[in-house]
Amino acid sequence: MKIALITNYNISEKSAAAMKVAEHLKKYNCRIVVPLNYRERIERMHRHRPALTFDTPTNIYATADLIIVLGGDGSIMDAARNAATRNTPILGINMGRLGYLAELEMSELDLLDKVMVGDYRLDTRTMLNAEVISGTGKKTEVAFALNDAVISNGSIARIVDLELRENGTPINTYRADGLIISTPTGSTAYSMSAGGPIADPHISCFCVTPICPHFSFARSILFPDSAVIEVKHVCRREKVLYLTLDGRINFELMRNDVVRITKSELVTSIVRVKDRSFYEKLRKRNSEGGI
Repeated sequence: MKIALITNYNISEKSAAAMKVAEHLKKYNCRIVVPLNYRERIERMHRHRPALTFDTPTNIYATADLIIVLGGDGSIMDAARNAATRNTPILGINMGRLGYLAELEMSELDLLDKVMVGDYRLDTRTMLNAEVISGTGKKTEVAFALNDAVISNGSIARIVDLELRENGTPINTYRADGLIISTPTGSTAYSMSAGGPIADPHISCFCVTPICPHFSFARSILFPDSAVIEVKHVCRREKVLYLTLDGRINFELMRNDVVRITKSELVTSIVRVKDRSFYEKLRKRNSEGGI
């Protein structure tokens, strides 16, 4: 079995945690693979490390049987986009703050034994597909995301005008700081912060939430995930807006460009070993001040 250990090895705490995971797994005689670009640092910092294989990120995601991510939800989302094309399962070990997507804490490494003997289930999460259509009708960008697509003015906090349609039917024109289109998984992220609803991750829907709308009656709207959601840049004052996917990938939107959101054919498969529901995790995060 080939297991990838993904984390930011430039952070000593995370690097040490990854070595601890590798040490725990060595009794299973599996092949542990880490990104090649961290090789020099790992060899310098961990001279008595377990046996590791170094490879390029592209090869890692193309060949690994399991991706173990040590970090927060952002790190898990990065891995999800890379792993989705092969539907490689992901196990998250929380080293961030909220950790809605993570399954384990560092204090729970004994539960890795359940994964190694096949005693786990896969939690399948919907992803969204985002296309940028130019004003002339040409498709210029295509990408996908696990959490959300955000259309805004980028780093400048300035109100913009966006036209929302569903399958060609006009829904609303928003004056707001932007719009968030989230999956159920992303409902506990930026969408929630903007006042959007929290959705069970297995509900088949997308949520469109305006960011600081100019009119107080502009509320979130839930659409079935079979919907074709289109957002058109109709702001006269701003020539360029931005589409941001999962807080990491950015595309420029010129005036009259359209962002088309649909359900992706790709999914994210998250390894679960605990008998704990989404609502239990939500309650735990709430008690910790997470929501």
